[in-house]
Amino acid sequence: MLKERIMNVRMLNGTAALAVGLTMNMIASSCGGEAQQQQAPAPQIATETVALTSADNQSVYPALIKGKTDIDIRPQVTGFITKVHVDEGQYVRKGQTLFTIDQVQYQAAVDNAQAAVNSAQTRLKTAQMTADTKRQLLDKNIISSYEYQLADNDVQTARAALAQAQSALVNARKNLAYTVVTAPSDGRVGTIPNREGSLASPSSAQPLTTISDNSKVYAYFSLTEKDLLEMTAGGSRSLDAAIDSMPKVQLRLADGTIYPVEGTVATVSGVIDTATGAASVRALFDNAGGMLRSGSTGSILVPIRQENAIVIPQKATYELQDRRFVYVVNDSNKVSSQVITVQAVNDGKNFVVTSGLKPGDRIAVEGVGTKVKDGMVITPVDAKAAAEAQSAQPAGEQK
Repeated sequence: MLKERIMNVRMLNGTAALAVGLTMNMIASSCGGEAQQQQAPAPQIATETVALTSADNQSVYPALIKGKTDIDIRPQVTGFITKVHVDEGQYVRKGQTLFTIDQVQYQAAVDNAQAAVNSAQTRLKTAQMTADTKRQLLDKNIISSYEYQLADNDVQTARAALAQAQSALVNARKNLAYTVVTAPSDGRVGTIPNREGSLASPSSAQPLTTISDNSKVYAYFSLTEKDLLEMTAGGSRSLDAAIDSMPKVQLRLADGTIYPVEGTVATVSGVIDTATGAASVRALFDNAGGMLRSGSTGSILVPIRQENAIVIPQKATYELQDRRFVYVVNDSNKVSSQVITVQAVNDGKNFVVTSGLKPGDRIAVEGVGTKVKDGMVITPVDAKAAAEAQSAQPAGEQK
């Protein structure tokens, strides 16, 4: 029994010593880890100092392209189309024949009107001869003035009938001329829905075709009421003066390419559409090569230049709950999140800051949303200097 007690005491002492040893080792490891963590260097993060500069951006507006003149060609008389002289897309000159409408009935009308004129002329000559004879008899007191007046009235009636017949002839000839439909201006022929044998009528809802003068084209887009107020500086200058001072605009085509010729804003509608709250604006573009067609779509790019603006890279910001933030670096190199507001118009790479930053502030432009966290201490690295140093390295050495 005594032996067993002695062995139990020794075992307990050994276990206690082992526990003490493990505890000391854990404390030592913990202290060493904390010391190692405290001694870890702050991460190097590229920063940029905010300064006032100029900003070049573009406002983008959807646009509809129309020819300088888009003229619907409609018949002036009713008849069957006997000949289509042009084809869709063909370039025509002013006065060139487009369609011929059946002329038989209109030629017959001209012939009848001409015969009526000839008959009226004969009646007038006969009445005039009778009146002249009556005048001679009146001068010799052979007939009364009443009889002469009747003869003279016949002359006036015949003259009026001749004028009426001549008017009918003019109208008949005009209708005959309308059977030959010509181009009212230079331009391109649009679609031709009706061909030979189709009935053409002035009351038809669909025109025979459309002639578009595309030597110059108009690009129509809309400006909001706010845009118009900004253009006129809140009404301090006239709209005409604002239009004259507007810069040249560009046209981005449907495939994303930029039309090589710049355009000029020509007019701004004087009425704001109550349904859309916008006014129609028209920009004029030269189209000598005929590249632009009426009915095409695109986007108008209006350049905007701002002086004394705060411009920061978009990668230096992050968004949270519909608010945009940056990380500002203080004098102790500690970062803190800062709410900012930016303009909606941007170039896809930078933001123009309207509030939340001031010249002289330092912001982190690297690792935002990944490495940089609110409240951490960093080692700032000038972003421009780092970029210049990297670009100066040989291509093989750059990472």
